[in-house]
Amino acid sequence: MNRREPLGIAVIGTGRMGADHVRRIDRTIGGARVAAVADVDAERAAAVAADIEGCTAHTDPAAAMAAPGVDAVLIASPGPAHEAALLAAFEHDLPVLCEKPLTPDAASALRVMEAEQALGHRRVQVGFMRRYDAEYVRLKSLLDTGQLGRPLMLHNRHRNVASPPYFTSSMLISDSVAHEVDATRWLLGHEITAVTVLRPAASAGAPEGLRDPQFVVLETDGGALSDVEIFVNCGFGYQVQAEVVCERGTARIGDGHALVTNMAGRWGGTITQDWSERFAQAYDDEVRAWVDSTRRGEVTGPSVWDGYAAAAVCEAGVRALENGGRVEVGLVDKPALYR
Repeated sequence: MNRREPLGIAVIGTGRMGADHVRRIDRTIGGARVAAVADVDAERAAAVAADIEGCTAHTDPAAAMAAPGVDAVLIASPGPAHEAALLAAFEHDLPVLCEKPLTPDAASALRVMEAEQALGHRRVQVGFMRRYDAEYVRLKSLLDTGQLGRPLMLHNRHRNVASPPYFTSSMLISDSVAHEVDATRWLLGHEITAVTVLRPAASAGAPEGLRDPQFVVLETDGGALSDVEIFVNCGFGYQVQAEVVCERGTARIGDGHALVTNMAGRWGGTITQDWSERFAQAYDDEVRAWVDSTRRGEVTGPSVWDGYAAAAVCEAGVRALENGGRVEVGLVDKPALYR
């Protein structure tokens, strides 16, 4: 590509997430344009492309990647479709931003990792957008200074107003706690070695048969513990909070107290109701960083290794949920490409 020209992006998947990325690229961030879109729903793809000059619509991801003016790929299709799309992108040697999960399971993630290694260079950034959230970035920066001493415990809370109708008990781990899995690995700089899932009585607000909430304990190779309260039918708001407890102090993010009001004998504020509101800026910053690094010819951010590690931990978590007890996480040796 000519680095003075906008980065031409093929967006794969035009559902809620993909359409939002199309809007973000077209209207919010600079240095890029949507050159093509693909979706199994031809009408939806055409509708998304209709208002973007020069954007072509496709039902086949490979055709979108081969479209004129495409320099990079953003994958926002459902997780089970990611492996095929990633391998197609590798055939064109195109840079990729792939929404999480990299793939739904560790075996397919390993296949993607082997294919990227065969290229001899990184091509993929995985969309763990919390690494671009201002509060998480500040917490990571503080921990990296060493001022608080060695991290001992990380407490995480992840609450949603209500779960989608298709949500299953295992998806609380694979779709929701996956974010805390990556945040734990990134914030602490540790790999997760074992998972235990505890199940309190199901909330009356949860759909019948859904094990909600859950309490997940992650053990790390650095000797720290990370726990996650996942409650996807709390009913009152969307909350993501984290507190790290270190040898010489603690630090907490996610209280949401940017604005506190005092009036009529009461004090308080508001609680966000959706992930797209809470992390809107993080998504903008994530895509902007990917575009900027791609235009420089670099690949930064979460790697295929990070996507594989998260998949392996979530698989262990689902086994712990279904069978009880503590389940160890087995990872292959980390390849040199990701060190």
